[in-house]
Amino acid sequence: MRQTAIAIGAAATVTALLFLAQHLDVELKLRTNEAVAKESGGGPFWREGTTGSPVPARESFADLAEQLSPAVVNIEVKRQTGSMRGPEQMLEEFFGGRGRRERPRRSVPSSGSGFVIAKEGFIVTNDHVVADAEEITVLFSDGTKLSAEVVGRDPKTDLALIRVESGHDLSTAPLGNSDEVRVGDWVMAIGNPFGFEHTVTVGILSARGRNLHSGPYDDFLQTDASINPGNSGGPLIDVNGNVIGINTAIRAGAEGLGFAIPINMAKGLLPQLRETGSVTRGWLGVQIQRVTPPLAEEFGLDGPRGALVSQVFEDSPAEKAKIKHGDVILEFDGVKIKDFDDLPRQVASTPPGADVDVVVMRDGKRKTLATRLEKMEDTPIELARSDAPGLDWGFDVQDLSPRIAEQLGLEGKLEGVVITDVEPDSAAQESGLQRGDVIIEANRKSVKSVEQLENLLEDDDDPVLLVRRGDGTLYVPLER
Repeated sequence: MRQTAIAIGAAATVTALLFLAQHLDVELKLRTNEAVAKESGGGPFWREGTTGSPVPARESFADLAEQLSPAVVNIEVKRQTGSMRGPEQMLEEFFGGRGRRERPRRSVPSSGSGFVIAKEGFIVTNDHVVADAEEITVLFSDGTKLSAEVVGRDPKTDLALIRVESGHDLSTAPLGNSDEVRVGDWVMAIGNPFGFEHTVTVGILSARGRNLHSGPYDDFLQTDASINPGNSGGPLIDVNGNVIGINTAIRAGAEGLGFAIPINMAKGLLPQLRETGSVTRGWLGVQIQRVTPPLAEEFGLDGPRGALVSQVFEDSPAEKAKIKHGDVILEFDGVKIKDFDDLPRQVASTPPGADVDVVVMRDGKRKTLATRLEKMEDTPIELARSDAPGLDWGFDVQDLSPRIAEQLGLEGKLEGVVITDVEPDSAAQESGLQRGDVIIEANRKSVKSVEQLENLLEDDDDPVLLVRRGDGTLYVPLER
């Protein structure tokens, strides 16, 4: 299990873009098992769970654990370490020894969890559990051990599909609807924490829509059911016995903080993993940022909502649709964008080649633009983060010359003024302005000289700057 500020490995990491409905603030279109079967021309892929009246409390979870345990598996993985130089070899080289020697490659075991979704032997787990595996062994609750192969992986959401050949139908775990589970509902986790096979823990759903900043499509369910290293890839189960999440991450150094991928996200990805081994996502071609209250006022909104476009990539679907920087995207393909990180998930849930309408707010007026998505390669929607409110500003600027532009690595049309210094404890610093930033707009008017910038800022107590930083651009609101 990997651990950073967020440990993604008890359940570890999983941005662009999900393939399924999340309840929180996103109204994605839920793909049913029947729809998947119709598209593929075959039978159902997974077993759909049944819904029922919420269970307010349980005296025991024993029946539920007994019912689901046969479908939950422990996954043992062997990887090869790379060639490594030991301290003695490095000392030898430093002092003129006989030359470099390498430690031999050796097999390193690790473990995780998973659950069977199809009687033919398809098993869901985390990508980080099986990534770079040379050998995968699946252990069932009855002691059966089977070799497995990777069918498909999606590192962006930390999802993987593997398969075993058993010679008979396997017990399966039904998949529920993660949109329906509510904060405070009972949930149960089954997995392999620290190698303790088929451990059962119980808690509640603590929160929804958690963003751990581990990827562009973060939308985790949070639970206080005990999750530890080795639980990765195991199921999070509701009181009706349906899988509503895939345990994926823990908070380093904290107790009672576990995170799971919503099963509805997985439902949209699993058919692609089975059929092609990977996930193809749509691409719009914009850089976006959160709409803060000052930005909402500047761009004619009644409150913070939508995704503010700070840059449109050249020759992208967005540029062809005439989306402009300064537009606030309010709807995408009929779905409201309530927060800026809703947009990547919506775009990713839409296949390349799809024709969609994008509703934007431009100069205080709603405008509908038509676009055709393209296949995402390595350039997803970029999230430009600058949420600092700003209080009082203070920065020095000078005209942008070809020499300065070269030093900053800027290419193309040279316009704007460059920030040469930012005063400590000023609004500029609080709002995230940095030395080397190039101001290209103030209050949505082009800036071509220091004098022009001074005139634009002179009588404005709440200016909004458009700043170029590296290859991206970012709106920065300032307040006195």
